[in-house]
Amino acid sequence: MMYGYQALKQFPKHERHVLGAEIRLSMLQLQRLIITAFKRYHKKTTLTDLDIELAILKRRVRLAKDLHYLDIKKYQLWVEQLVELGKMIGGWIRSVNANTKKQVAAL
Repeated sequence: MMYGYQALKQFPKHERHVLGAEIRLSMLQLQRLIITAFKRYHKKTTLTDLDIELAILKRRVRLAKDLHYLDIKKYQLWVEQLVELGKMIGGWIRSVNANTKKQVAAL
């Protein structure tokens, strides 16, 4: 997330308050959903929301690159971090699904 804030500083001034703000809100929403998922007993819907928000953030970052607000190098670094986060979320979702199946089988 910290890299995202640094990358947003290079956005043109007129876009810092539009696309930059949307990207910042997506990053904050991701943090909120991660905390919510940790705290909830039933995590499945929250993790789905988390996965959706990550996809939205990836799309917004790609749009920033397409509009040349991010250079290719910064885009690649940021996307690598987002892909890694996606892998962690995917593993978390698989873990929750496996635990749910075990609990159902035990009944």
